[in-house]
Amino acid sequence: MSSIAENLARLQENIAQTLHRCGRTAEDVILVAVTKTHPVETVDEALRLGIRHIGENKVQEALRKIPLLRDPYEGFHFIGHLQSNKINNLLSLKPLLIQSIDSLYIARELNNSLGRKNLTQDILVQVNTTAETTKSGVSFENAAEMVWQIAALPCLRIRGLMTIGLMSIDPERTRPYFSQLRELGEKIEKQGIPGVKMEYLSMGMSDDYLVALEEGSNMLRL
Repeated sequence: MSSIAENLARLQENIAQTLHRCGRTAEDVILVAVTKTHPVETVDEALRLGIRHIGENKVQEALRKIPLLRDPYEGFHFIGHLQSNKINNLLSLKPLLIQSIDSLYIARELNNSLGRKNLTQDILVQVNTTAETTKSGVSFENAAEMVWQIAALPCLRIRGLMTIGLMSIDPERTRPYFSQLRELGEKIEKQGIPGVKMEYLSMGMSDDYLVALEEGSNMLRL
């Protein structure tokens, strides 16, 4: 068994056990395999082993790799900071979900590019729950207001929220931030904003994905 197969089997077992404790099933969660820095051959192997969603955080790297993939996948997710001058290149890759809309400015630029192409795009709003200056994302306090503002842009469909956990060796320290994001999503959903659906809660990476699952994540980036 390859190291990728072993790692994937271990990961899936950990996810299944955690979800079982929480009264959830594996079907509740989308696993996005973060393929940055990995060659095309490695990504194709992961796809053959059952990975269905892949994530890249740099447009230029995605442009080099995505067109060369031989094995099918359900969705390409963009998970990095999006620069306005890279929008058209990203759209050429037909992302299933852009998870990292972190400002009204970039949302408007994306909306304008989509409008010129007569396209729509599913997105997540990235929230900087931990208020760390090294991270992108709208502040927790301004997130709900920005959702309302983006909802007015006709080419964008908000499908949930994304956050990056606290940079700490102790995943328990990030639990409150995941809990806050879940509660924020529930609050926004109750507001009934036209065109907005809090379908996805994208939180949890390699060091904190089990805590994220316990706090309601249904999309992991690993």
